[in-house]
Amino acid sequence: MYGTVGRSGRGLLPSEELRNNGVVKNVGAAREARSGVPQEEFAAGLRSDRSTRNRVARSILDHGPSTVAALAERLGLTQAAVRRHLDALVADDVVEAREQRVYGARTRGRPAKVFALTDCGRDAFDQSYDKLAADALRWIAEQEGGHEAVAAFARARIAAQASAYRKAVAAADPAKRTEALAKALSVDGYAATARSAPLPQRGEQLCQHHCPVAHVAEQFPQLCEAETEIFAELLGTHVQRLATIAHGDGVCTTFIPKISTDASASTAGRNPA
Repeated sequence: MYGTVGRSGRGLLPSEELRNNGVVKNVGAAREARSGVPQEEFAAGLRSDRSTRNRVARSILDHGPSTVAALAERLGLTQAAVRRHLDALVADDVVEAREQRVYGARTRGRPAKVFALTDCGRDAFDQSYDKLAADALRWIAEQEGGHEAVAAFARARIAAQASAYRKAVAAADPAKRTEALAKALSVDGYAATARSAPLPQRGEQLCQHHCPVAHVAEQFPQLCEAETEIFAELLGTHVQRLATIAHGDGVCTTFIPKISTDASASTAGRNPA
Protein backbone atom coordinates (compact mmCIF):
# COMPACT_ATOMS: atom_id res chain seq x y z
CA MET A 1 0.00 0.00 0.00
CA TYR A 2 2.77 2.39 0.81
CA GLY A 3 6.25 2.78 -0.62
CA THR A 4 9.37 3.73 1.28
CA VAL A 5 9.70 7.49 1.65
CA GLY A 6 12.40 9.74 2.96
CA ARG A 7 16.10 10.24 2.85
CA SER A 8 16.88 8.25 5.95
CA GLY A 9 14.31 5.51 5.58
CA ARG A 10 12.39 6.59 8.69
CA GLY A 11 9.18 7.42 6.87
CA LEU A 12 6.45 5.25 5.39
CA LEU A 13 7.23 1.60 4.77
CA PRO A 14 5.69 -1.13 2.61
CA SER A 15 3.62 -3.85 4.23
CA GLU A 16 6.66 -6.12 4.50
CA GLU A 17 8.51 -3.86 6.91
CA LEU A 18 12.27 -3.71 7.25
CA ARG A 19 13.23 -5.55 4.08
CA ASN A 20 16.92 -4.86 4.73
CA ASN A 21 17.27 -7.02 7.80
CA GLY A 22 21.06 -6.81 7.62
CA VAL A 23 20.92 -3.11 8.42
CA VAL A 24 18.59 -3.73 11.33
CA LYS A 25 20.83 -6.47 12.68
CA ASN A 26 23.96 -4.33 12.46
CA VAL A 27 22.28 -1.33 14.06
CA GLY A 28 20.64 -3.52 16.65
CA ALA A 29 23.90 -5.25 17.52
CA ALA A 30 25.65 -1.92 17.98
CA ARG A 31 22.79 -0.63 20.13
CA GLU A 32 22.81 -3.81 22.22
CA ALA A 33 26.54 -3.51 22.80
CA ARG A 34 26.14 0.09 24.02
CA SER A 35 22.98 -0.15 26.08
CA GLY A 36 22.40 -3.79 26.85
CA VAL A 37 19.00 -3.70 25.06
CA PRO A 38 18.47 -7.08 23.36
CA GLN A 39 18.75 -6.90 19.56
CA GLU A 40 15.28 -8.41 18.99
CA GLU A 41 13.71 -5.85 21.32
CA PHE A 42 15.48 -2.99 19.55
CA ALA A 43 14.30 -4.22 16.11
CA ALA A 44 10.74 -4.57 17.43
CA GLY A 45 10.91 -0.97 18.62
CA LEU A 46 11.95 0.20 15.16
CA ARG A 47 9.03 -1.65 13.58
CA SER A 48 6.62 -0.14 16.08
CA ASP A 49 7.90 3.39 15.37
CA ARG A 50 7.47 2.94 11.63
CA SER A 51 4.00 1.50 12.03
CA THR A 52 2.93 4.45 14.16
CA ARG A 53 4.40 6.95 11.68
CA ASN A 54 2.38 5.24 8.95
CA ARG A 55 -0.74 5.79 11.07
CA VAL A 56 0.11 9.45 11.65
CA ALA A 57 0.65 10.07 7.92
CA ARG A 58 -2.50 8.13 7.01
CA SER A 59 -4.55 10.16 9.47
CA ILE A 60 -3.33 13.38 7.84
CA LEU A 61 -4.20 11.95 4.41
CA ASP A 62 -7.71 11.01 5.54
CA HIS A 63 -8.51 14.17 7.52
CA GLY A 64 -6.36 16.87 5.93
CA PRO A 65 -3.88 19.20 7.66
CA SER A 66 -4.04 18.44 11.37
CA THR A 67 -2.84 19.86 14.66
CA VAL A 68 -0.84 17.82 17.12
CA ALA A 69 -3.83 17.80 19.47
CA ALA A 70 -6.19 16.51 16.78
CA LEU A 71 -3.78 13.74 15.76
CA ALA A 72 -3.25 12.70 19.35
CA GLU A 73 -7.01 12.45 19.92
CA ARG A 74 -7.68 10.49 16.73
CA LEU A 75 -4.81 8.04 17.24
CA GLY A 76 -5.02 7.62 20.99
CA LEU A 77 -1.46 8.87 21.52
CA THR A 78 0.04 11.51 23.76
CA GLN A 79 0.86 14.82 22.15
CA ALA A 80 4.54 14.27 23.01
CA ALA A 81 4.52 10.98 21.08
CA VAL A 82 2.80 12.60 18.10
CA ARG A 83 5.37 15.41 18.05
CA ARG A 84 8.21 12.87 18.06
CA HIS A 85 6.78 11.01 15.07
CA LEU A 86 6.00 14.26 13.25
CA ASP A 87 9.59 15.41 13.72
CA ALA A 88 10.79 12.24 11.99
CA LEU A 89 8.24 12.62 9.17
CA VAL A 90 9.22 16.27 8.65
CA ALA A 91 12.91 15.27 8.48
CA ASP A 92 12.01 12.71 5.80
CA ASP A 93 9.97 15.28 3.78
CA VAL A 94 6.77 13.29 4.27
CA VAL A 95 4.91 16.07 6.12
CA GLU A 96 5.46 19.79 6.57
CA ALA A 97 4.36 22.31 9.20
CA ARG A 98 2.31 25.32 8.19
CA GLU A 99 -0.02 27.86 9.75
CA GLN A 100 -3.64 26.79 9.91
CA ARG A 101 -5.84 28.61 7.42
CA VAL A 102 -8.52 30.68 9.10
CA TYR A 103 -11.80 31.24 7.29
CA GLY A 104 -13.87 34.20 8.43
CA ALA A 105 -12.92 36.50 11.30
CA ARG A 106 -9.51 35.76 12.76
CA THR A 107 -9.43 35.24 16.53
CA ARG A 108 -6.78 36.78 18.73
CA GLY A 109 -3.44 35.01 19.07
CA ARG A 110 -1.23 33.15 16.63
CA PRO A 111 -2.89 30.64 14.27
CA ALA A 112 -2.42 27.03 15.32
CA LYS A 113 0.33 25.04 13.57
CA VAL A 114 -0.92 22.18 11.44
CA PHE A 115 0.91 19.38 9.66
CA ALA A 116 0.14 18.52 6.04
CA LEU A 117 1.46 15.92 3.61
CA THR A 118 4.10 17.06 1.13
CA ASP A 119 4.04 15.96 -2.51
CA CYS A 120 6.59 13.30 -1.53
CA GLY A 121 4.30 12.12 1.25
CA ARG A 122 1.29 11.89 -1.05
CA ASP A 123 3.31 9.87 -3.54
CA ALA A 124 3.86 7.25 -0.83
CA PHE A 125 0.19 6.33 -1.00
CA ASP A 126 -1.68 4.64 -3.81
CA GLN A 127 -1.66 6.62 -7.05
CA SER A 128 -3.39 6.10 -10.42
CA TYR A 129 -0.71 7.53 -12.69
CA ASP A 130 -0.15 4.20 -14.48
CA LYS A 131 -3.86 3.81 -15.13
CA LEU A 132 -4.13 7.40 -16.34
CA ALA A 133 -1.23 6.90 -18.77
CA ALA A 134 -2.64 3.61 -20.05
CA ASP A 135 -6.09 5.16 -20.50
CA ALA A 136 -4.56 8.06 -22.44
CA LEU A 137 -2.63 5.73 -24.77
CA ARG A 138 -5.71 3.58 -25.27
CA TRP A 139 -7.66 6.70 -26.26
CA ILE A 140 -4.91 7.68 -28.70
CA ALA A 141 -5.04 4.20 -30.24
CA GLU A 142 -8.82 4.27 -30.59
CA GLN A 143 -9.18 7.84 -31.82
CA GLU A 144 -5.98 8.62 -33.70
CA GLY A 145 -4.91 5.58 -35.71
CA GLY A 146 -4.31 2.48 -33.61
CA HIS A 147 -0.87 0.90 -33.15
CA GLU A 148 0.96 3.41 -35.33
CA ALA A 149 -0.43 6.40 -33.43
CA VAL A 150 0.83 4.97 -30.13
CA ALA A 151 4.19 4.20 -31.77
CA ALA A 152 4.45 7.79 -33.00
CA PHE A 153 3.75 9.06 -29.49
CA ALA A 154 6.34 6.66 -28.02
CA ARG A 155 9.02 7.82 -30.48
CA ALA A 156 8.28 11.51 -29.82
CA ARG A 157 8.38 10.92 -26.05
CA ILE A 158 11.73 9.13 -26.00
CA ALA A 159 13.22 11.58 -28.53
CA ALA A 160 12.46 14.49 -26.21
CA GLN A 161 13.79 12.57 -23.22
CA ALA A 162 16.96 11.54 -25.06
CA SER A 163 18.55 14.97 -25.47
CA ALA A 164 20.59 14.48 -22.28
CA TYR A 165 21.49 10.93 -23.35
CA ARG A 166 22.72 12.22 -26.69
CA LYS A 167 25.05 14.75 -25.04
CA ALA A 168 26.45 12.14 -22.66
CA VAL A 169 27.15 9.62 -25.43
CA ALA A 170 28.64 12.24 -27.78
CA ALA A 171 31.06 13.42 -25.08
CA ALA A 172 32.24 9.91 -24.20
CA ASP A 173 35.15 7.96 -25.60
CA PRO A 174 33.81 5.51 -28.25
CA ALA A 175 34.71 2.55 -26.04
CA LYS A 176 32.76 4.08 -23.12
CA ARG A 177 29.56 5.09 -24.89
CA THR A 178 27.42 2.29 -23.49
CA GLU A 179 28.62 3.13 -19.98
CA ALA A 180 27.87 6.83 -20.59
CA LEU A 181 24.35 5.96 -21.76
CA ALA A 182 23.82 3.80 -18.67
CA LYS A 183 24.82 6.67 -16.38
CA ALA A 184 22.50 9.07 -18.19
CA LEU A 185 19.62 6.60 -17.95
CA SER A 186 20.26 6.19 -14.23
CA VAL A 187 19.72 9.92 -13.71
CA ASP A 188 16.17 9.37 -15.03
CA GLY A 189 15.55 6.51 -12.60
CA TYR A 190 16.38 3.46 -14.74
CA ALA A 191 19.18 2.17 -12.44
CA ALA A 192 21.17 1.21 -15.52
CA THR A 193 24.56 -0.48 -15.78
CA ALA A 194 26.84 -1.58 -18.62
CA ARG A 195 28.82 -4.81 -18.63
CA SER A 196 30.61 -7.13 -21.02
CA ALA A 197 28.30 -9.60 -22.70
CA PRO A 198 28.89 -13.27 -21.84
CA LEU A 199 30.92 -15.28 -24.33
CA PRO A 200 30.66 -16.22 -27.16
CA GLN A 201 28.95 -12.86 -27.80
CA ARG A 202 31.30 -10.00 -28.62
CA GLY A 203 29.88 -6.82 -27.21
CA GLU A 204 28.19 -5.34 -24.17
CA GLN A 205 24.92 -5.55 -22.32
CA LEU A 206 23.02 -2.46 -21.22
CA CYS A 207 20.98 -3.50 -18.15
CA GLN A 208 18.13 -1.38 -16.79
CA HIS A 209 17.25 -2.69 -13.33
CA HIS A 210 14.19 -0.45 -13.03
CA CYS A 211 11.63 0.84 -15.49
CA PRO A 212 9.43 3.76 -14.40
CA VAL A 213 6.82 2.90 -17.06
CA ALA A 214 6.88 -0.90 -16.84
CA HIS A 215 3.17 -1.32 -16.04
CA VAL A 216 2.14 0.82 -19.01
CA ALA A 217 4.73 -0.77 -21.33
CA GLU A 218 3.24 -4.17 -20.50
CA GLN A 219 0.11 -3.05 -22.35
CA PHE A 220 1.86 -0.88 -24.94
CA PRO A 221 5.16 -2.48 -26.12
CA GLN A 222 5.62 0.46 -28.49
CA LEU A 223 7.27 2.25 -25.54
CA CYS A 224 9.97 -0.42 -25.35
CA GLU A 225 10.39 -0.53 -29.11
CA ALA A 226 10.90 3.24 -29.36
CA GLU A 227 13.46 3.08 -26.55
CA THR A 228 15.37 0.32 -28.35
CA GLU A 229 15.38 2.35 -31.54
CA ILE A 230 16.81 5.42 -29.80
CA PHE A 231 19.56 3.29 -28.23
CA ALA A 232 20.58 2.14 -31.69
CA GLU A 233 20.61 5.72 -32.96
CA LEU A 234 22.62 7.03 -30.02
CA LEU A 235 25.20 4.25 -30.11
CA GLY A 236 25.46 4.13 -33.89
CA THR A 237 24.93 0.40 -34.23
CA HIS A 238 22.26 -2.27 -34.39
CA VAL A 239 21.14 -3.30 -30.90
CA GLN A 240 18.98 -6.20 -29.73
CA ARG A 241 16.57 -6.17 -26.81
CA LEU A 242 16.97 -9.51 -25.03
CA ALA A 243 14.62 -9.05 -22.09
CA THR A 244 12.24 -6.49 -20.61
CA ILE A 245 10.72 -5.91 -17.20
CA ALA A 246 7.41 -5.26 -18.97
CA HIS A 247 7.45 -8.87 -20.25
CA GLY A 248 8.09 -10.24 -16.77
CA ASP A 249 11.90 -10.38 -16.84
CA GLY A 250 13.85 -9.13 -13.85
CA VAL A 251 15.94 -6.67 -15.89
CA CYS A 252 15.61 -4.88 -19.23
CA THR A 253 18.65 -6.17 -21.13
CA THR A 254 19.89 -4.80 -24.45
CA PHE A 255 22.79 -6.36 -26.36
CA ILE A 256 25.17 -3.92 -28.05
CA PRO A 257 27.62 -5.64 -30.39
CA LYS A 258 31.26 -4.59 -30.40
CA ILE A 259 31.43 -1.45 -32.50
CA SER A 260 34.04 -1.39 -35.23
CA THR A 261 35.43 1.88 -36.56
CA ASP A 262 33.33 1.62 -39.72
CA ALA A 263 30.13 0.65 -37.94
CA SER A 264 27.02 2.44 -39.07
CA ALA A 265 23.62 2.74 -37.48
CA SER A 266 20.93 0.33 -38.53
CA THR A 267 17.45 -0.66 -37.54
CA ALA A 268 17.05 -1.54 -33.89
CA GLY A 269 15.99 -4.96 -32.67
CA ARG A 270 12.42 -5.45 -31.54
CA ASN A 271 11.11 -6.72 -28.25
CA PRO A 272 10.79 -10.48 -27.87
CA ALA A 273 7.23 -11.63 -28.39
